[in-house]
Formats: sequence, structure tokens, C-alpha cells
Amino acid sequence: MLLIYTGNGKGKTCASVGQAIRAHGQGLRVAFGQFMKRPQQAGEQIVCAALLGSAFYAGGCGFFRKEEERPAHREAALSVLAFAQAQLALVDMLVLDESLYALGSGLITEEELRAIAAEARERRVFLVLSGRGAPPWLVDEADIVTEMGEIKHAFRDGRGPTKGIEF
Repeated sequence: MLLIYTGNGKGKTCASVGQAIRAHGQGLRVAFGQFMKRPQQAGEQIVCAALLGSAFYAGGCGFFRKEEERPAHREAALSVLAFAQAQLALVDMLVLDESLYALGSGLITEEELRAIAAEARERRVFLVLSGRGAPPWLVDEADIVTEMGEIKHAFRDGRGPTKGIEF
């Protein structure tokens, strides 16, 4: 089963973490990989690492903003893909947070993501993908798609990110 959390609103990572906790609580073996996010960057990483141990991996180097940083970001994305590939044989659920951001930024390819999705389906592993901009082909393949929509956000008033809320 393929589940997607996408959209411009807040909550995609939180929904992914919640899905992982629910599955873990039901006895499923869960792995959680994060594209883009550096280790020790966000609060959910502390909980996921404590809950999942080595089945949690934050392999990013921050959000991709400058083209000259592409090689480092690509290398980081490949490390998350390698983690994901290794986990598929070991788990019942694989969460790939910000995978859609990595895809949309060209840090991973459609073919790479399709290969992970195909193997997950073949192995009957629940695959959870999150990030903005889910492409139509992926939405078509998915079993469940949830779109987070922004109605109001403090950023619009010029406030920066809030610890415990955005990270």
C-alpha cells in the first residue's frame, strides 16, 4: 500500500510520524528515512530515533536552496535511497519523509522512486511518502493521498519558525 502526505500546508512530517507510531504500536516493523533534514535538526528525530533505533535515518544536509550545493544534496539523497533499499527487506512499513521535495528538486529521479515503490509493493511493505508537489503519476499509483492545505500560517505575519512547532 502506498500512502502520500502532500500539499502546501503544515503537517506532512507530523502525519508521517503519526503513521509510523501507529504502525509500530500495532507490532509492525517500521523504518523511517528523512531526505533533506540534517540529523539533530528537528524534534521528531529525537522521538523516532528513540523508538526505531537504527531503523531511523536523517540523511539530508538541509533544504536545497543553491544550485552549487546540488552535488552534496544528491549524495545525501543517494544515502537515504540506500538506507531505504536496505530496509525494504526488514520492515513492514517504510516512511520516506520529504521524498517528494527531493523528487521535485531533482535530487532523486522518478526512476529511483518508482523502483522503491515497486519493490515495496512486491514485498507488501507499506510505503509512506511525504513532501510538497506529489506528481500525478505518483498520485495515480497511490492507495491513499492526503493533501495538507494552508489556511493561515504565522510565517505570513513575518514570524520565523517556532521550536516545537516547525522543527
